[in-house]
This record gives sequence, structure tokens and C-alpha cells, in this order.
Amino acid sequence: MPINQYFTVSIRLQDQPLKEYSPFPDIEGFKKSSKFSSTKTIITGSATTTVLTLTQNYAALEEGTYELKPFTMKVNGQTVQSAGTKIMVTPMTAAMPQGPALPNLIAPVAPDAEAEARPEFIDKEDNAFLTLYTSKKEVFVGEGVTATLYFYLAEEDQRLLDFYDFANQMTGILKQLKQPNAWEETFDFAEITPEKVSIKGVPYLRFKLYEAVLYPINQESLRFPALTLQMLKYKIAKSPNLLTEDRQEGYKTFYSREQVVQVKELPPHPLRDVVPVGDYHLQERLSRKTVQVNKSFTYLFQVEGEGNLSAIMAPVPTPPPGLDFYPADVRQDLTRRSGHVVGSKTFSYTVLPREPGNYTLKNALQWIYFNPATAQYDTLQPTLAVHITGLQDEEALELSRDLGPFYNIIPKEDAALVSLHLFDQIKRYTNIILMVLLAVSAFVFIKK
Repeated sequence: MPINQYFTVSIRLQDQPLKEYSPFPDIEGFKKSSKFSSTKTIITGSATTTVLTLTQNYAALEEGTYELKPFTMKVNGQTVQSAGTKIMVTPMTAAMPQGPALPNLIAPVAPDAEAEARPEFIDKEDNAFLTLYTSKKEVFVGEGVTATLYFYLAEEDQRLLDFYDFANQMTGILKQLKQPNAWEETFDFAEITPEKVSIKGVPYLRFKLYEAVLYPINQESLRFPALTLQMLKYKIAKSPNLLTEDRQEGYKTFYSREQVVQVKELPPHPLRDVVPVGDYHLQERLSRKTVQVNKSFTYLFQVEGEGNLSAIMAPVPTPPPGLDFYPADVRQDLTRRSGHVVGSKTFSYTVLPREPGNYTLKNALQWIYFNPATAQYDTLQPTLAVHITGLQDEEALELSRDLGPFYNIIPKEDAALVSLHLFDQIKRYTNIILMVLLAVSAFVFIKK
């Protein structure tokens, strides 16, 4: 290498920040000069790779052959090593004028070369912002409101900004977004992917960082504080070339505005504190419309729509004389999509008829809820009816209901009585046998 050029030693890290490192080695015949760092971002399809390089410059003191001995460094807690090398320092590549007033021009060459090698960077203004969006500014108690945190970046400024320490920052942001007085249905993201949107004719990339539907459980307002997100901000080389880095890494913090969602009390009603809130409709089904006395059938009461389905409780039947309702089996299906939580909750009742006749289930079940879209209370009631045939049979009543496979095997099982003390007796005899075996073993051991 010519004496007017730098020898360099570099640390290179892929997809990780540089947290700590031990000093660069000393090289005999060289003097440590400046250090600089560079970052490269490589995007291949959906994969993004970031390479961080930290370089130490060494300036040769004089011509000759030198040896960089093998050395190790500690980088981010990991020990890395170099096998070393031999360095031959030759005269300058370009002839420099000499004269009596300039006996030696080698010393000032290094600073000049350093200044020439260091590119000039400019801080270009970016077009990006962080915002928290709420679907409503005012809701009823129990009514859902969607909260979404977006980061917008103009397409033309993609090279200026990049995410930094995203996982740790999001952990703190999620804690600030948590609402202690609301039920939260969060949307899971496998990865953060940009969406292309247009704002006032300007194309943007929109990154969805958080999304949830919140259901306030009391009249306390939902308050979202001003959030901060630190990003990597790059300066761009004024005169880029292939030999030097065209970007210089820095940081910029973005802020979102504080948001408040007011919560209103439900209108007066005897069940105001317990009724579900949402936009619902009823789906129902009977396993059979004609059933014999003492033969059970199944009635499905399915609530469908948008709202806090997890908070919906099974309606309590008020069966007419002649029908027995048993506790319902519950099934819930939820779909979280496009900022909405929709689905269904199904209550499956086993009904046992005890007397013949025609029964309208409308009189047996009703489910009251509050619809925030109309700001009114509404009731879902069955519309189906069942016809019970046959004669009442009190003796077959208890045996008629299908109680499941556990009870169906009762006739096949042995009905012989077993003593409650049988296991204690077995334990006692087992202990006696073990003591005898222990005594025999001890006798044989001593004998031998």
C-alpha cells in the first residue's frame, strides 16, 4: 500500500446493533487515525438485511515492511479473531514537488487524504409521521372502539428511514396503550408489512404497528398518551461514488398526538348494568321438530354479530310446564379482521319433554341487548316450535335422557359391592411382604 493511503481494520455485524467492543490493536510502524461507521440495508423480496461496519484507519509512519500479529477483539460479548498479515508500505503513488522550503511533505498528506476520503453528507428532510387512529371519539359503555397505531413514510423517502430496536420499543408502547378500564381484543401480526396508500395525491407506505378493539367496562374515558418512536435517519452523500458509503447513520424521534375517547352511560333500563352491547341477530335450530315424550332433543340458540362476544352469558330459560331445560353447552367463534371483531356464540340446550303438546320456544327464552347503532335496547327471541307426542310416563323419565357414553356403559359394568377398606388391606399385606423380603435380604447379606 502507498504511504499516503490508510490501512484499515473493520468490524462487521449483520442484523444486530454494535453495543460494545474492545480497542482495536496497535500496529508497529502505524498510528491510529480516524474511525467511521457505515450501514448497508439490502432488501431481497420480503427479506431485509442490515450490515453495520465500523472501520479503524491506520496511517503509516514511514515506508517499509511491517507485520500485523494475530489478535482478538471482543464484540458484543463475543470473541472474534484475525490471523494477522504482513503490510508493505511503498512510496506515494503520485509524485509530489520537493524544494528547500518543503523538506518533507509526507506528514500533511495523511490529513489531506483523510479529508478527501471522507464524503460530505447532507441531512435531507423526510416526509413521515406517527399517528394513533381511533374509529370513534365517543362510545357507550361496552361498545367497541378500534385503536390502530400507524407509521406513514413517503415512498420516495424509503432510503432515509429505517426501524431501530423495534421489539424493545414496541414493548414500551404497548404498555402505554393498555387501558385498565377496558376489555381488549388484540390483533396479532406475524410481521410488519407496508401497505401502499395515498394522502392528498402523495403515495405513502403505511406500517400498522398495533391494532385492537377496546370495550370500556365503565364510564372512565379511554386515554392514549403521546407516543414516541425512534427511527434510524440517514444523511445522504452529496457526491456519492462507488468507493465510499452513500449514507451516514443517525437517529430521529417521531411523536404521536394524545387521544381521548369519551365513554357514555347506557340509557335507563332495569338491566342496564348487565346487558351486552353490540349489533347482533339470532340464528336458531332444532335437532327435531317432532319428539316423543321423555325423548330429549337439542335446541341451538346462536347469537351472531359484532361486539364483545366473550362477555355474553348464556340466557337463562324460563321453560313452560312440560319442558325441562338443562344447562347449555357453549361454543364461541371469533374473527378479527379489518379493525372489527365479529363472530358467533352458540348455546346448545338439551330439552326433555315430560308432557305431550305443542310448545313455542319464544316463551322459554329471551335475550336482551343494547344496540349502539340505534341507541336502543332490543330483544332476541326464538321463533321455532316443537311438537311433543305420546303419553306421559313418569317411570321412564329418568332413563329417557341420553346422558352420554359414561352413563351408557352402566348396564354392562359389574355391580358387585367392593369394600371401602380393600385398598388399605392390600397396602397392609404389601408392606408385610416387603418387610419379609428385606429381612431375608439382610440375612443373606450378613451370611455371605
